[in-house]
Amino acid sequence: MQDFITVTGMVLSQTPIGEYDRRICILTKERGKISAFAKGARRPGSRFMAATGPFSFGQFKLYEGKNAYNVAEVNISQYFEELRTDYISAYYGMYFLEVADYYTRENNDEREMLKLIYQSMRALISPSLPNPLVKCIYELKALAVNGEYPGVPTDKKLHESTVYTLQFIEKASVEKLYTFLVKEEVLKELADVAALYRRRFMDRQFKSLEILESLC
Repeated sequence: MQDFITVTGMVLSQTPIGEYDRRICILTKERGKISAFAKGARRPGSRFMAATGPFSFGQFKLYEGKNAYNVAEVNISQYFEELRTDYISAYYGMYFLEVADYYTRENNDEREMLKLIYQSMRALISPSLPNPLVKCIYELKALAVNGEYPGVPTDKKLHESTVYTLQFIEKASVEKLYTFLVKEEVLKELADVAALYRRRFMDRQFKSLEILESLC
């Protein structure tokens, strides 16, 4: 008899396997980042086709195979379909997923990163929030969640509003992050600080960021 587990999470990436299958990477509340095989997910009409695409958030019923989990059932509560129809926002989203993949590990407590990625996707599809601001907040908070945020830089002359915003991003709960707008000069300074810290602390080139920067 199969032993099943049910996890709540978001698909970070998917890779074609064979003719019809997929291997997906899921950031979960219960077990951190895990990989699972979805058999037949690429077969036309498969119930797993949309559910195993990036951005899909919901519950995944899994059973353990020899080397990985296998998907038995999926109940998706949010597909973030707006990101699938706006290619600029999609690249922002893909970049966020890449950063989440970079930071998270299997069997780690990744609940804060899961909350951050979920709330950040919601912010991306909100018409009231500019995507460059969402990106700055996400980058800085990802550093803070993972214990790498060094605080307000002391070697830069920043607007008082920028300093306040940086402190707010560091200390605020994830649920309250995306509740403000800033002036253009403050956004520029936030972007400069976020880029500085990304280069200093994230030792990876993110493909989706390179594409995003070429488009914007």
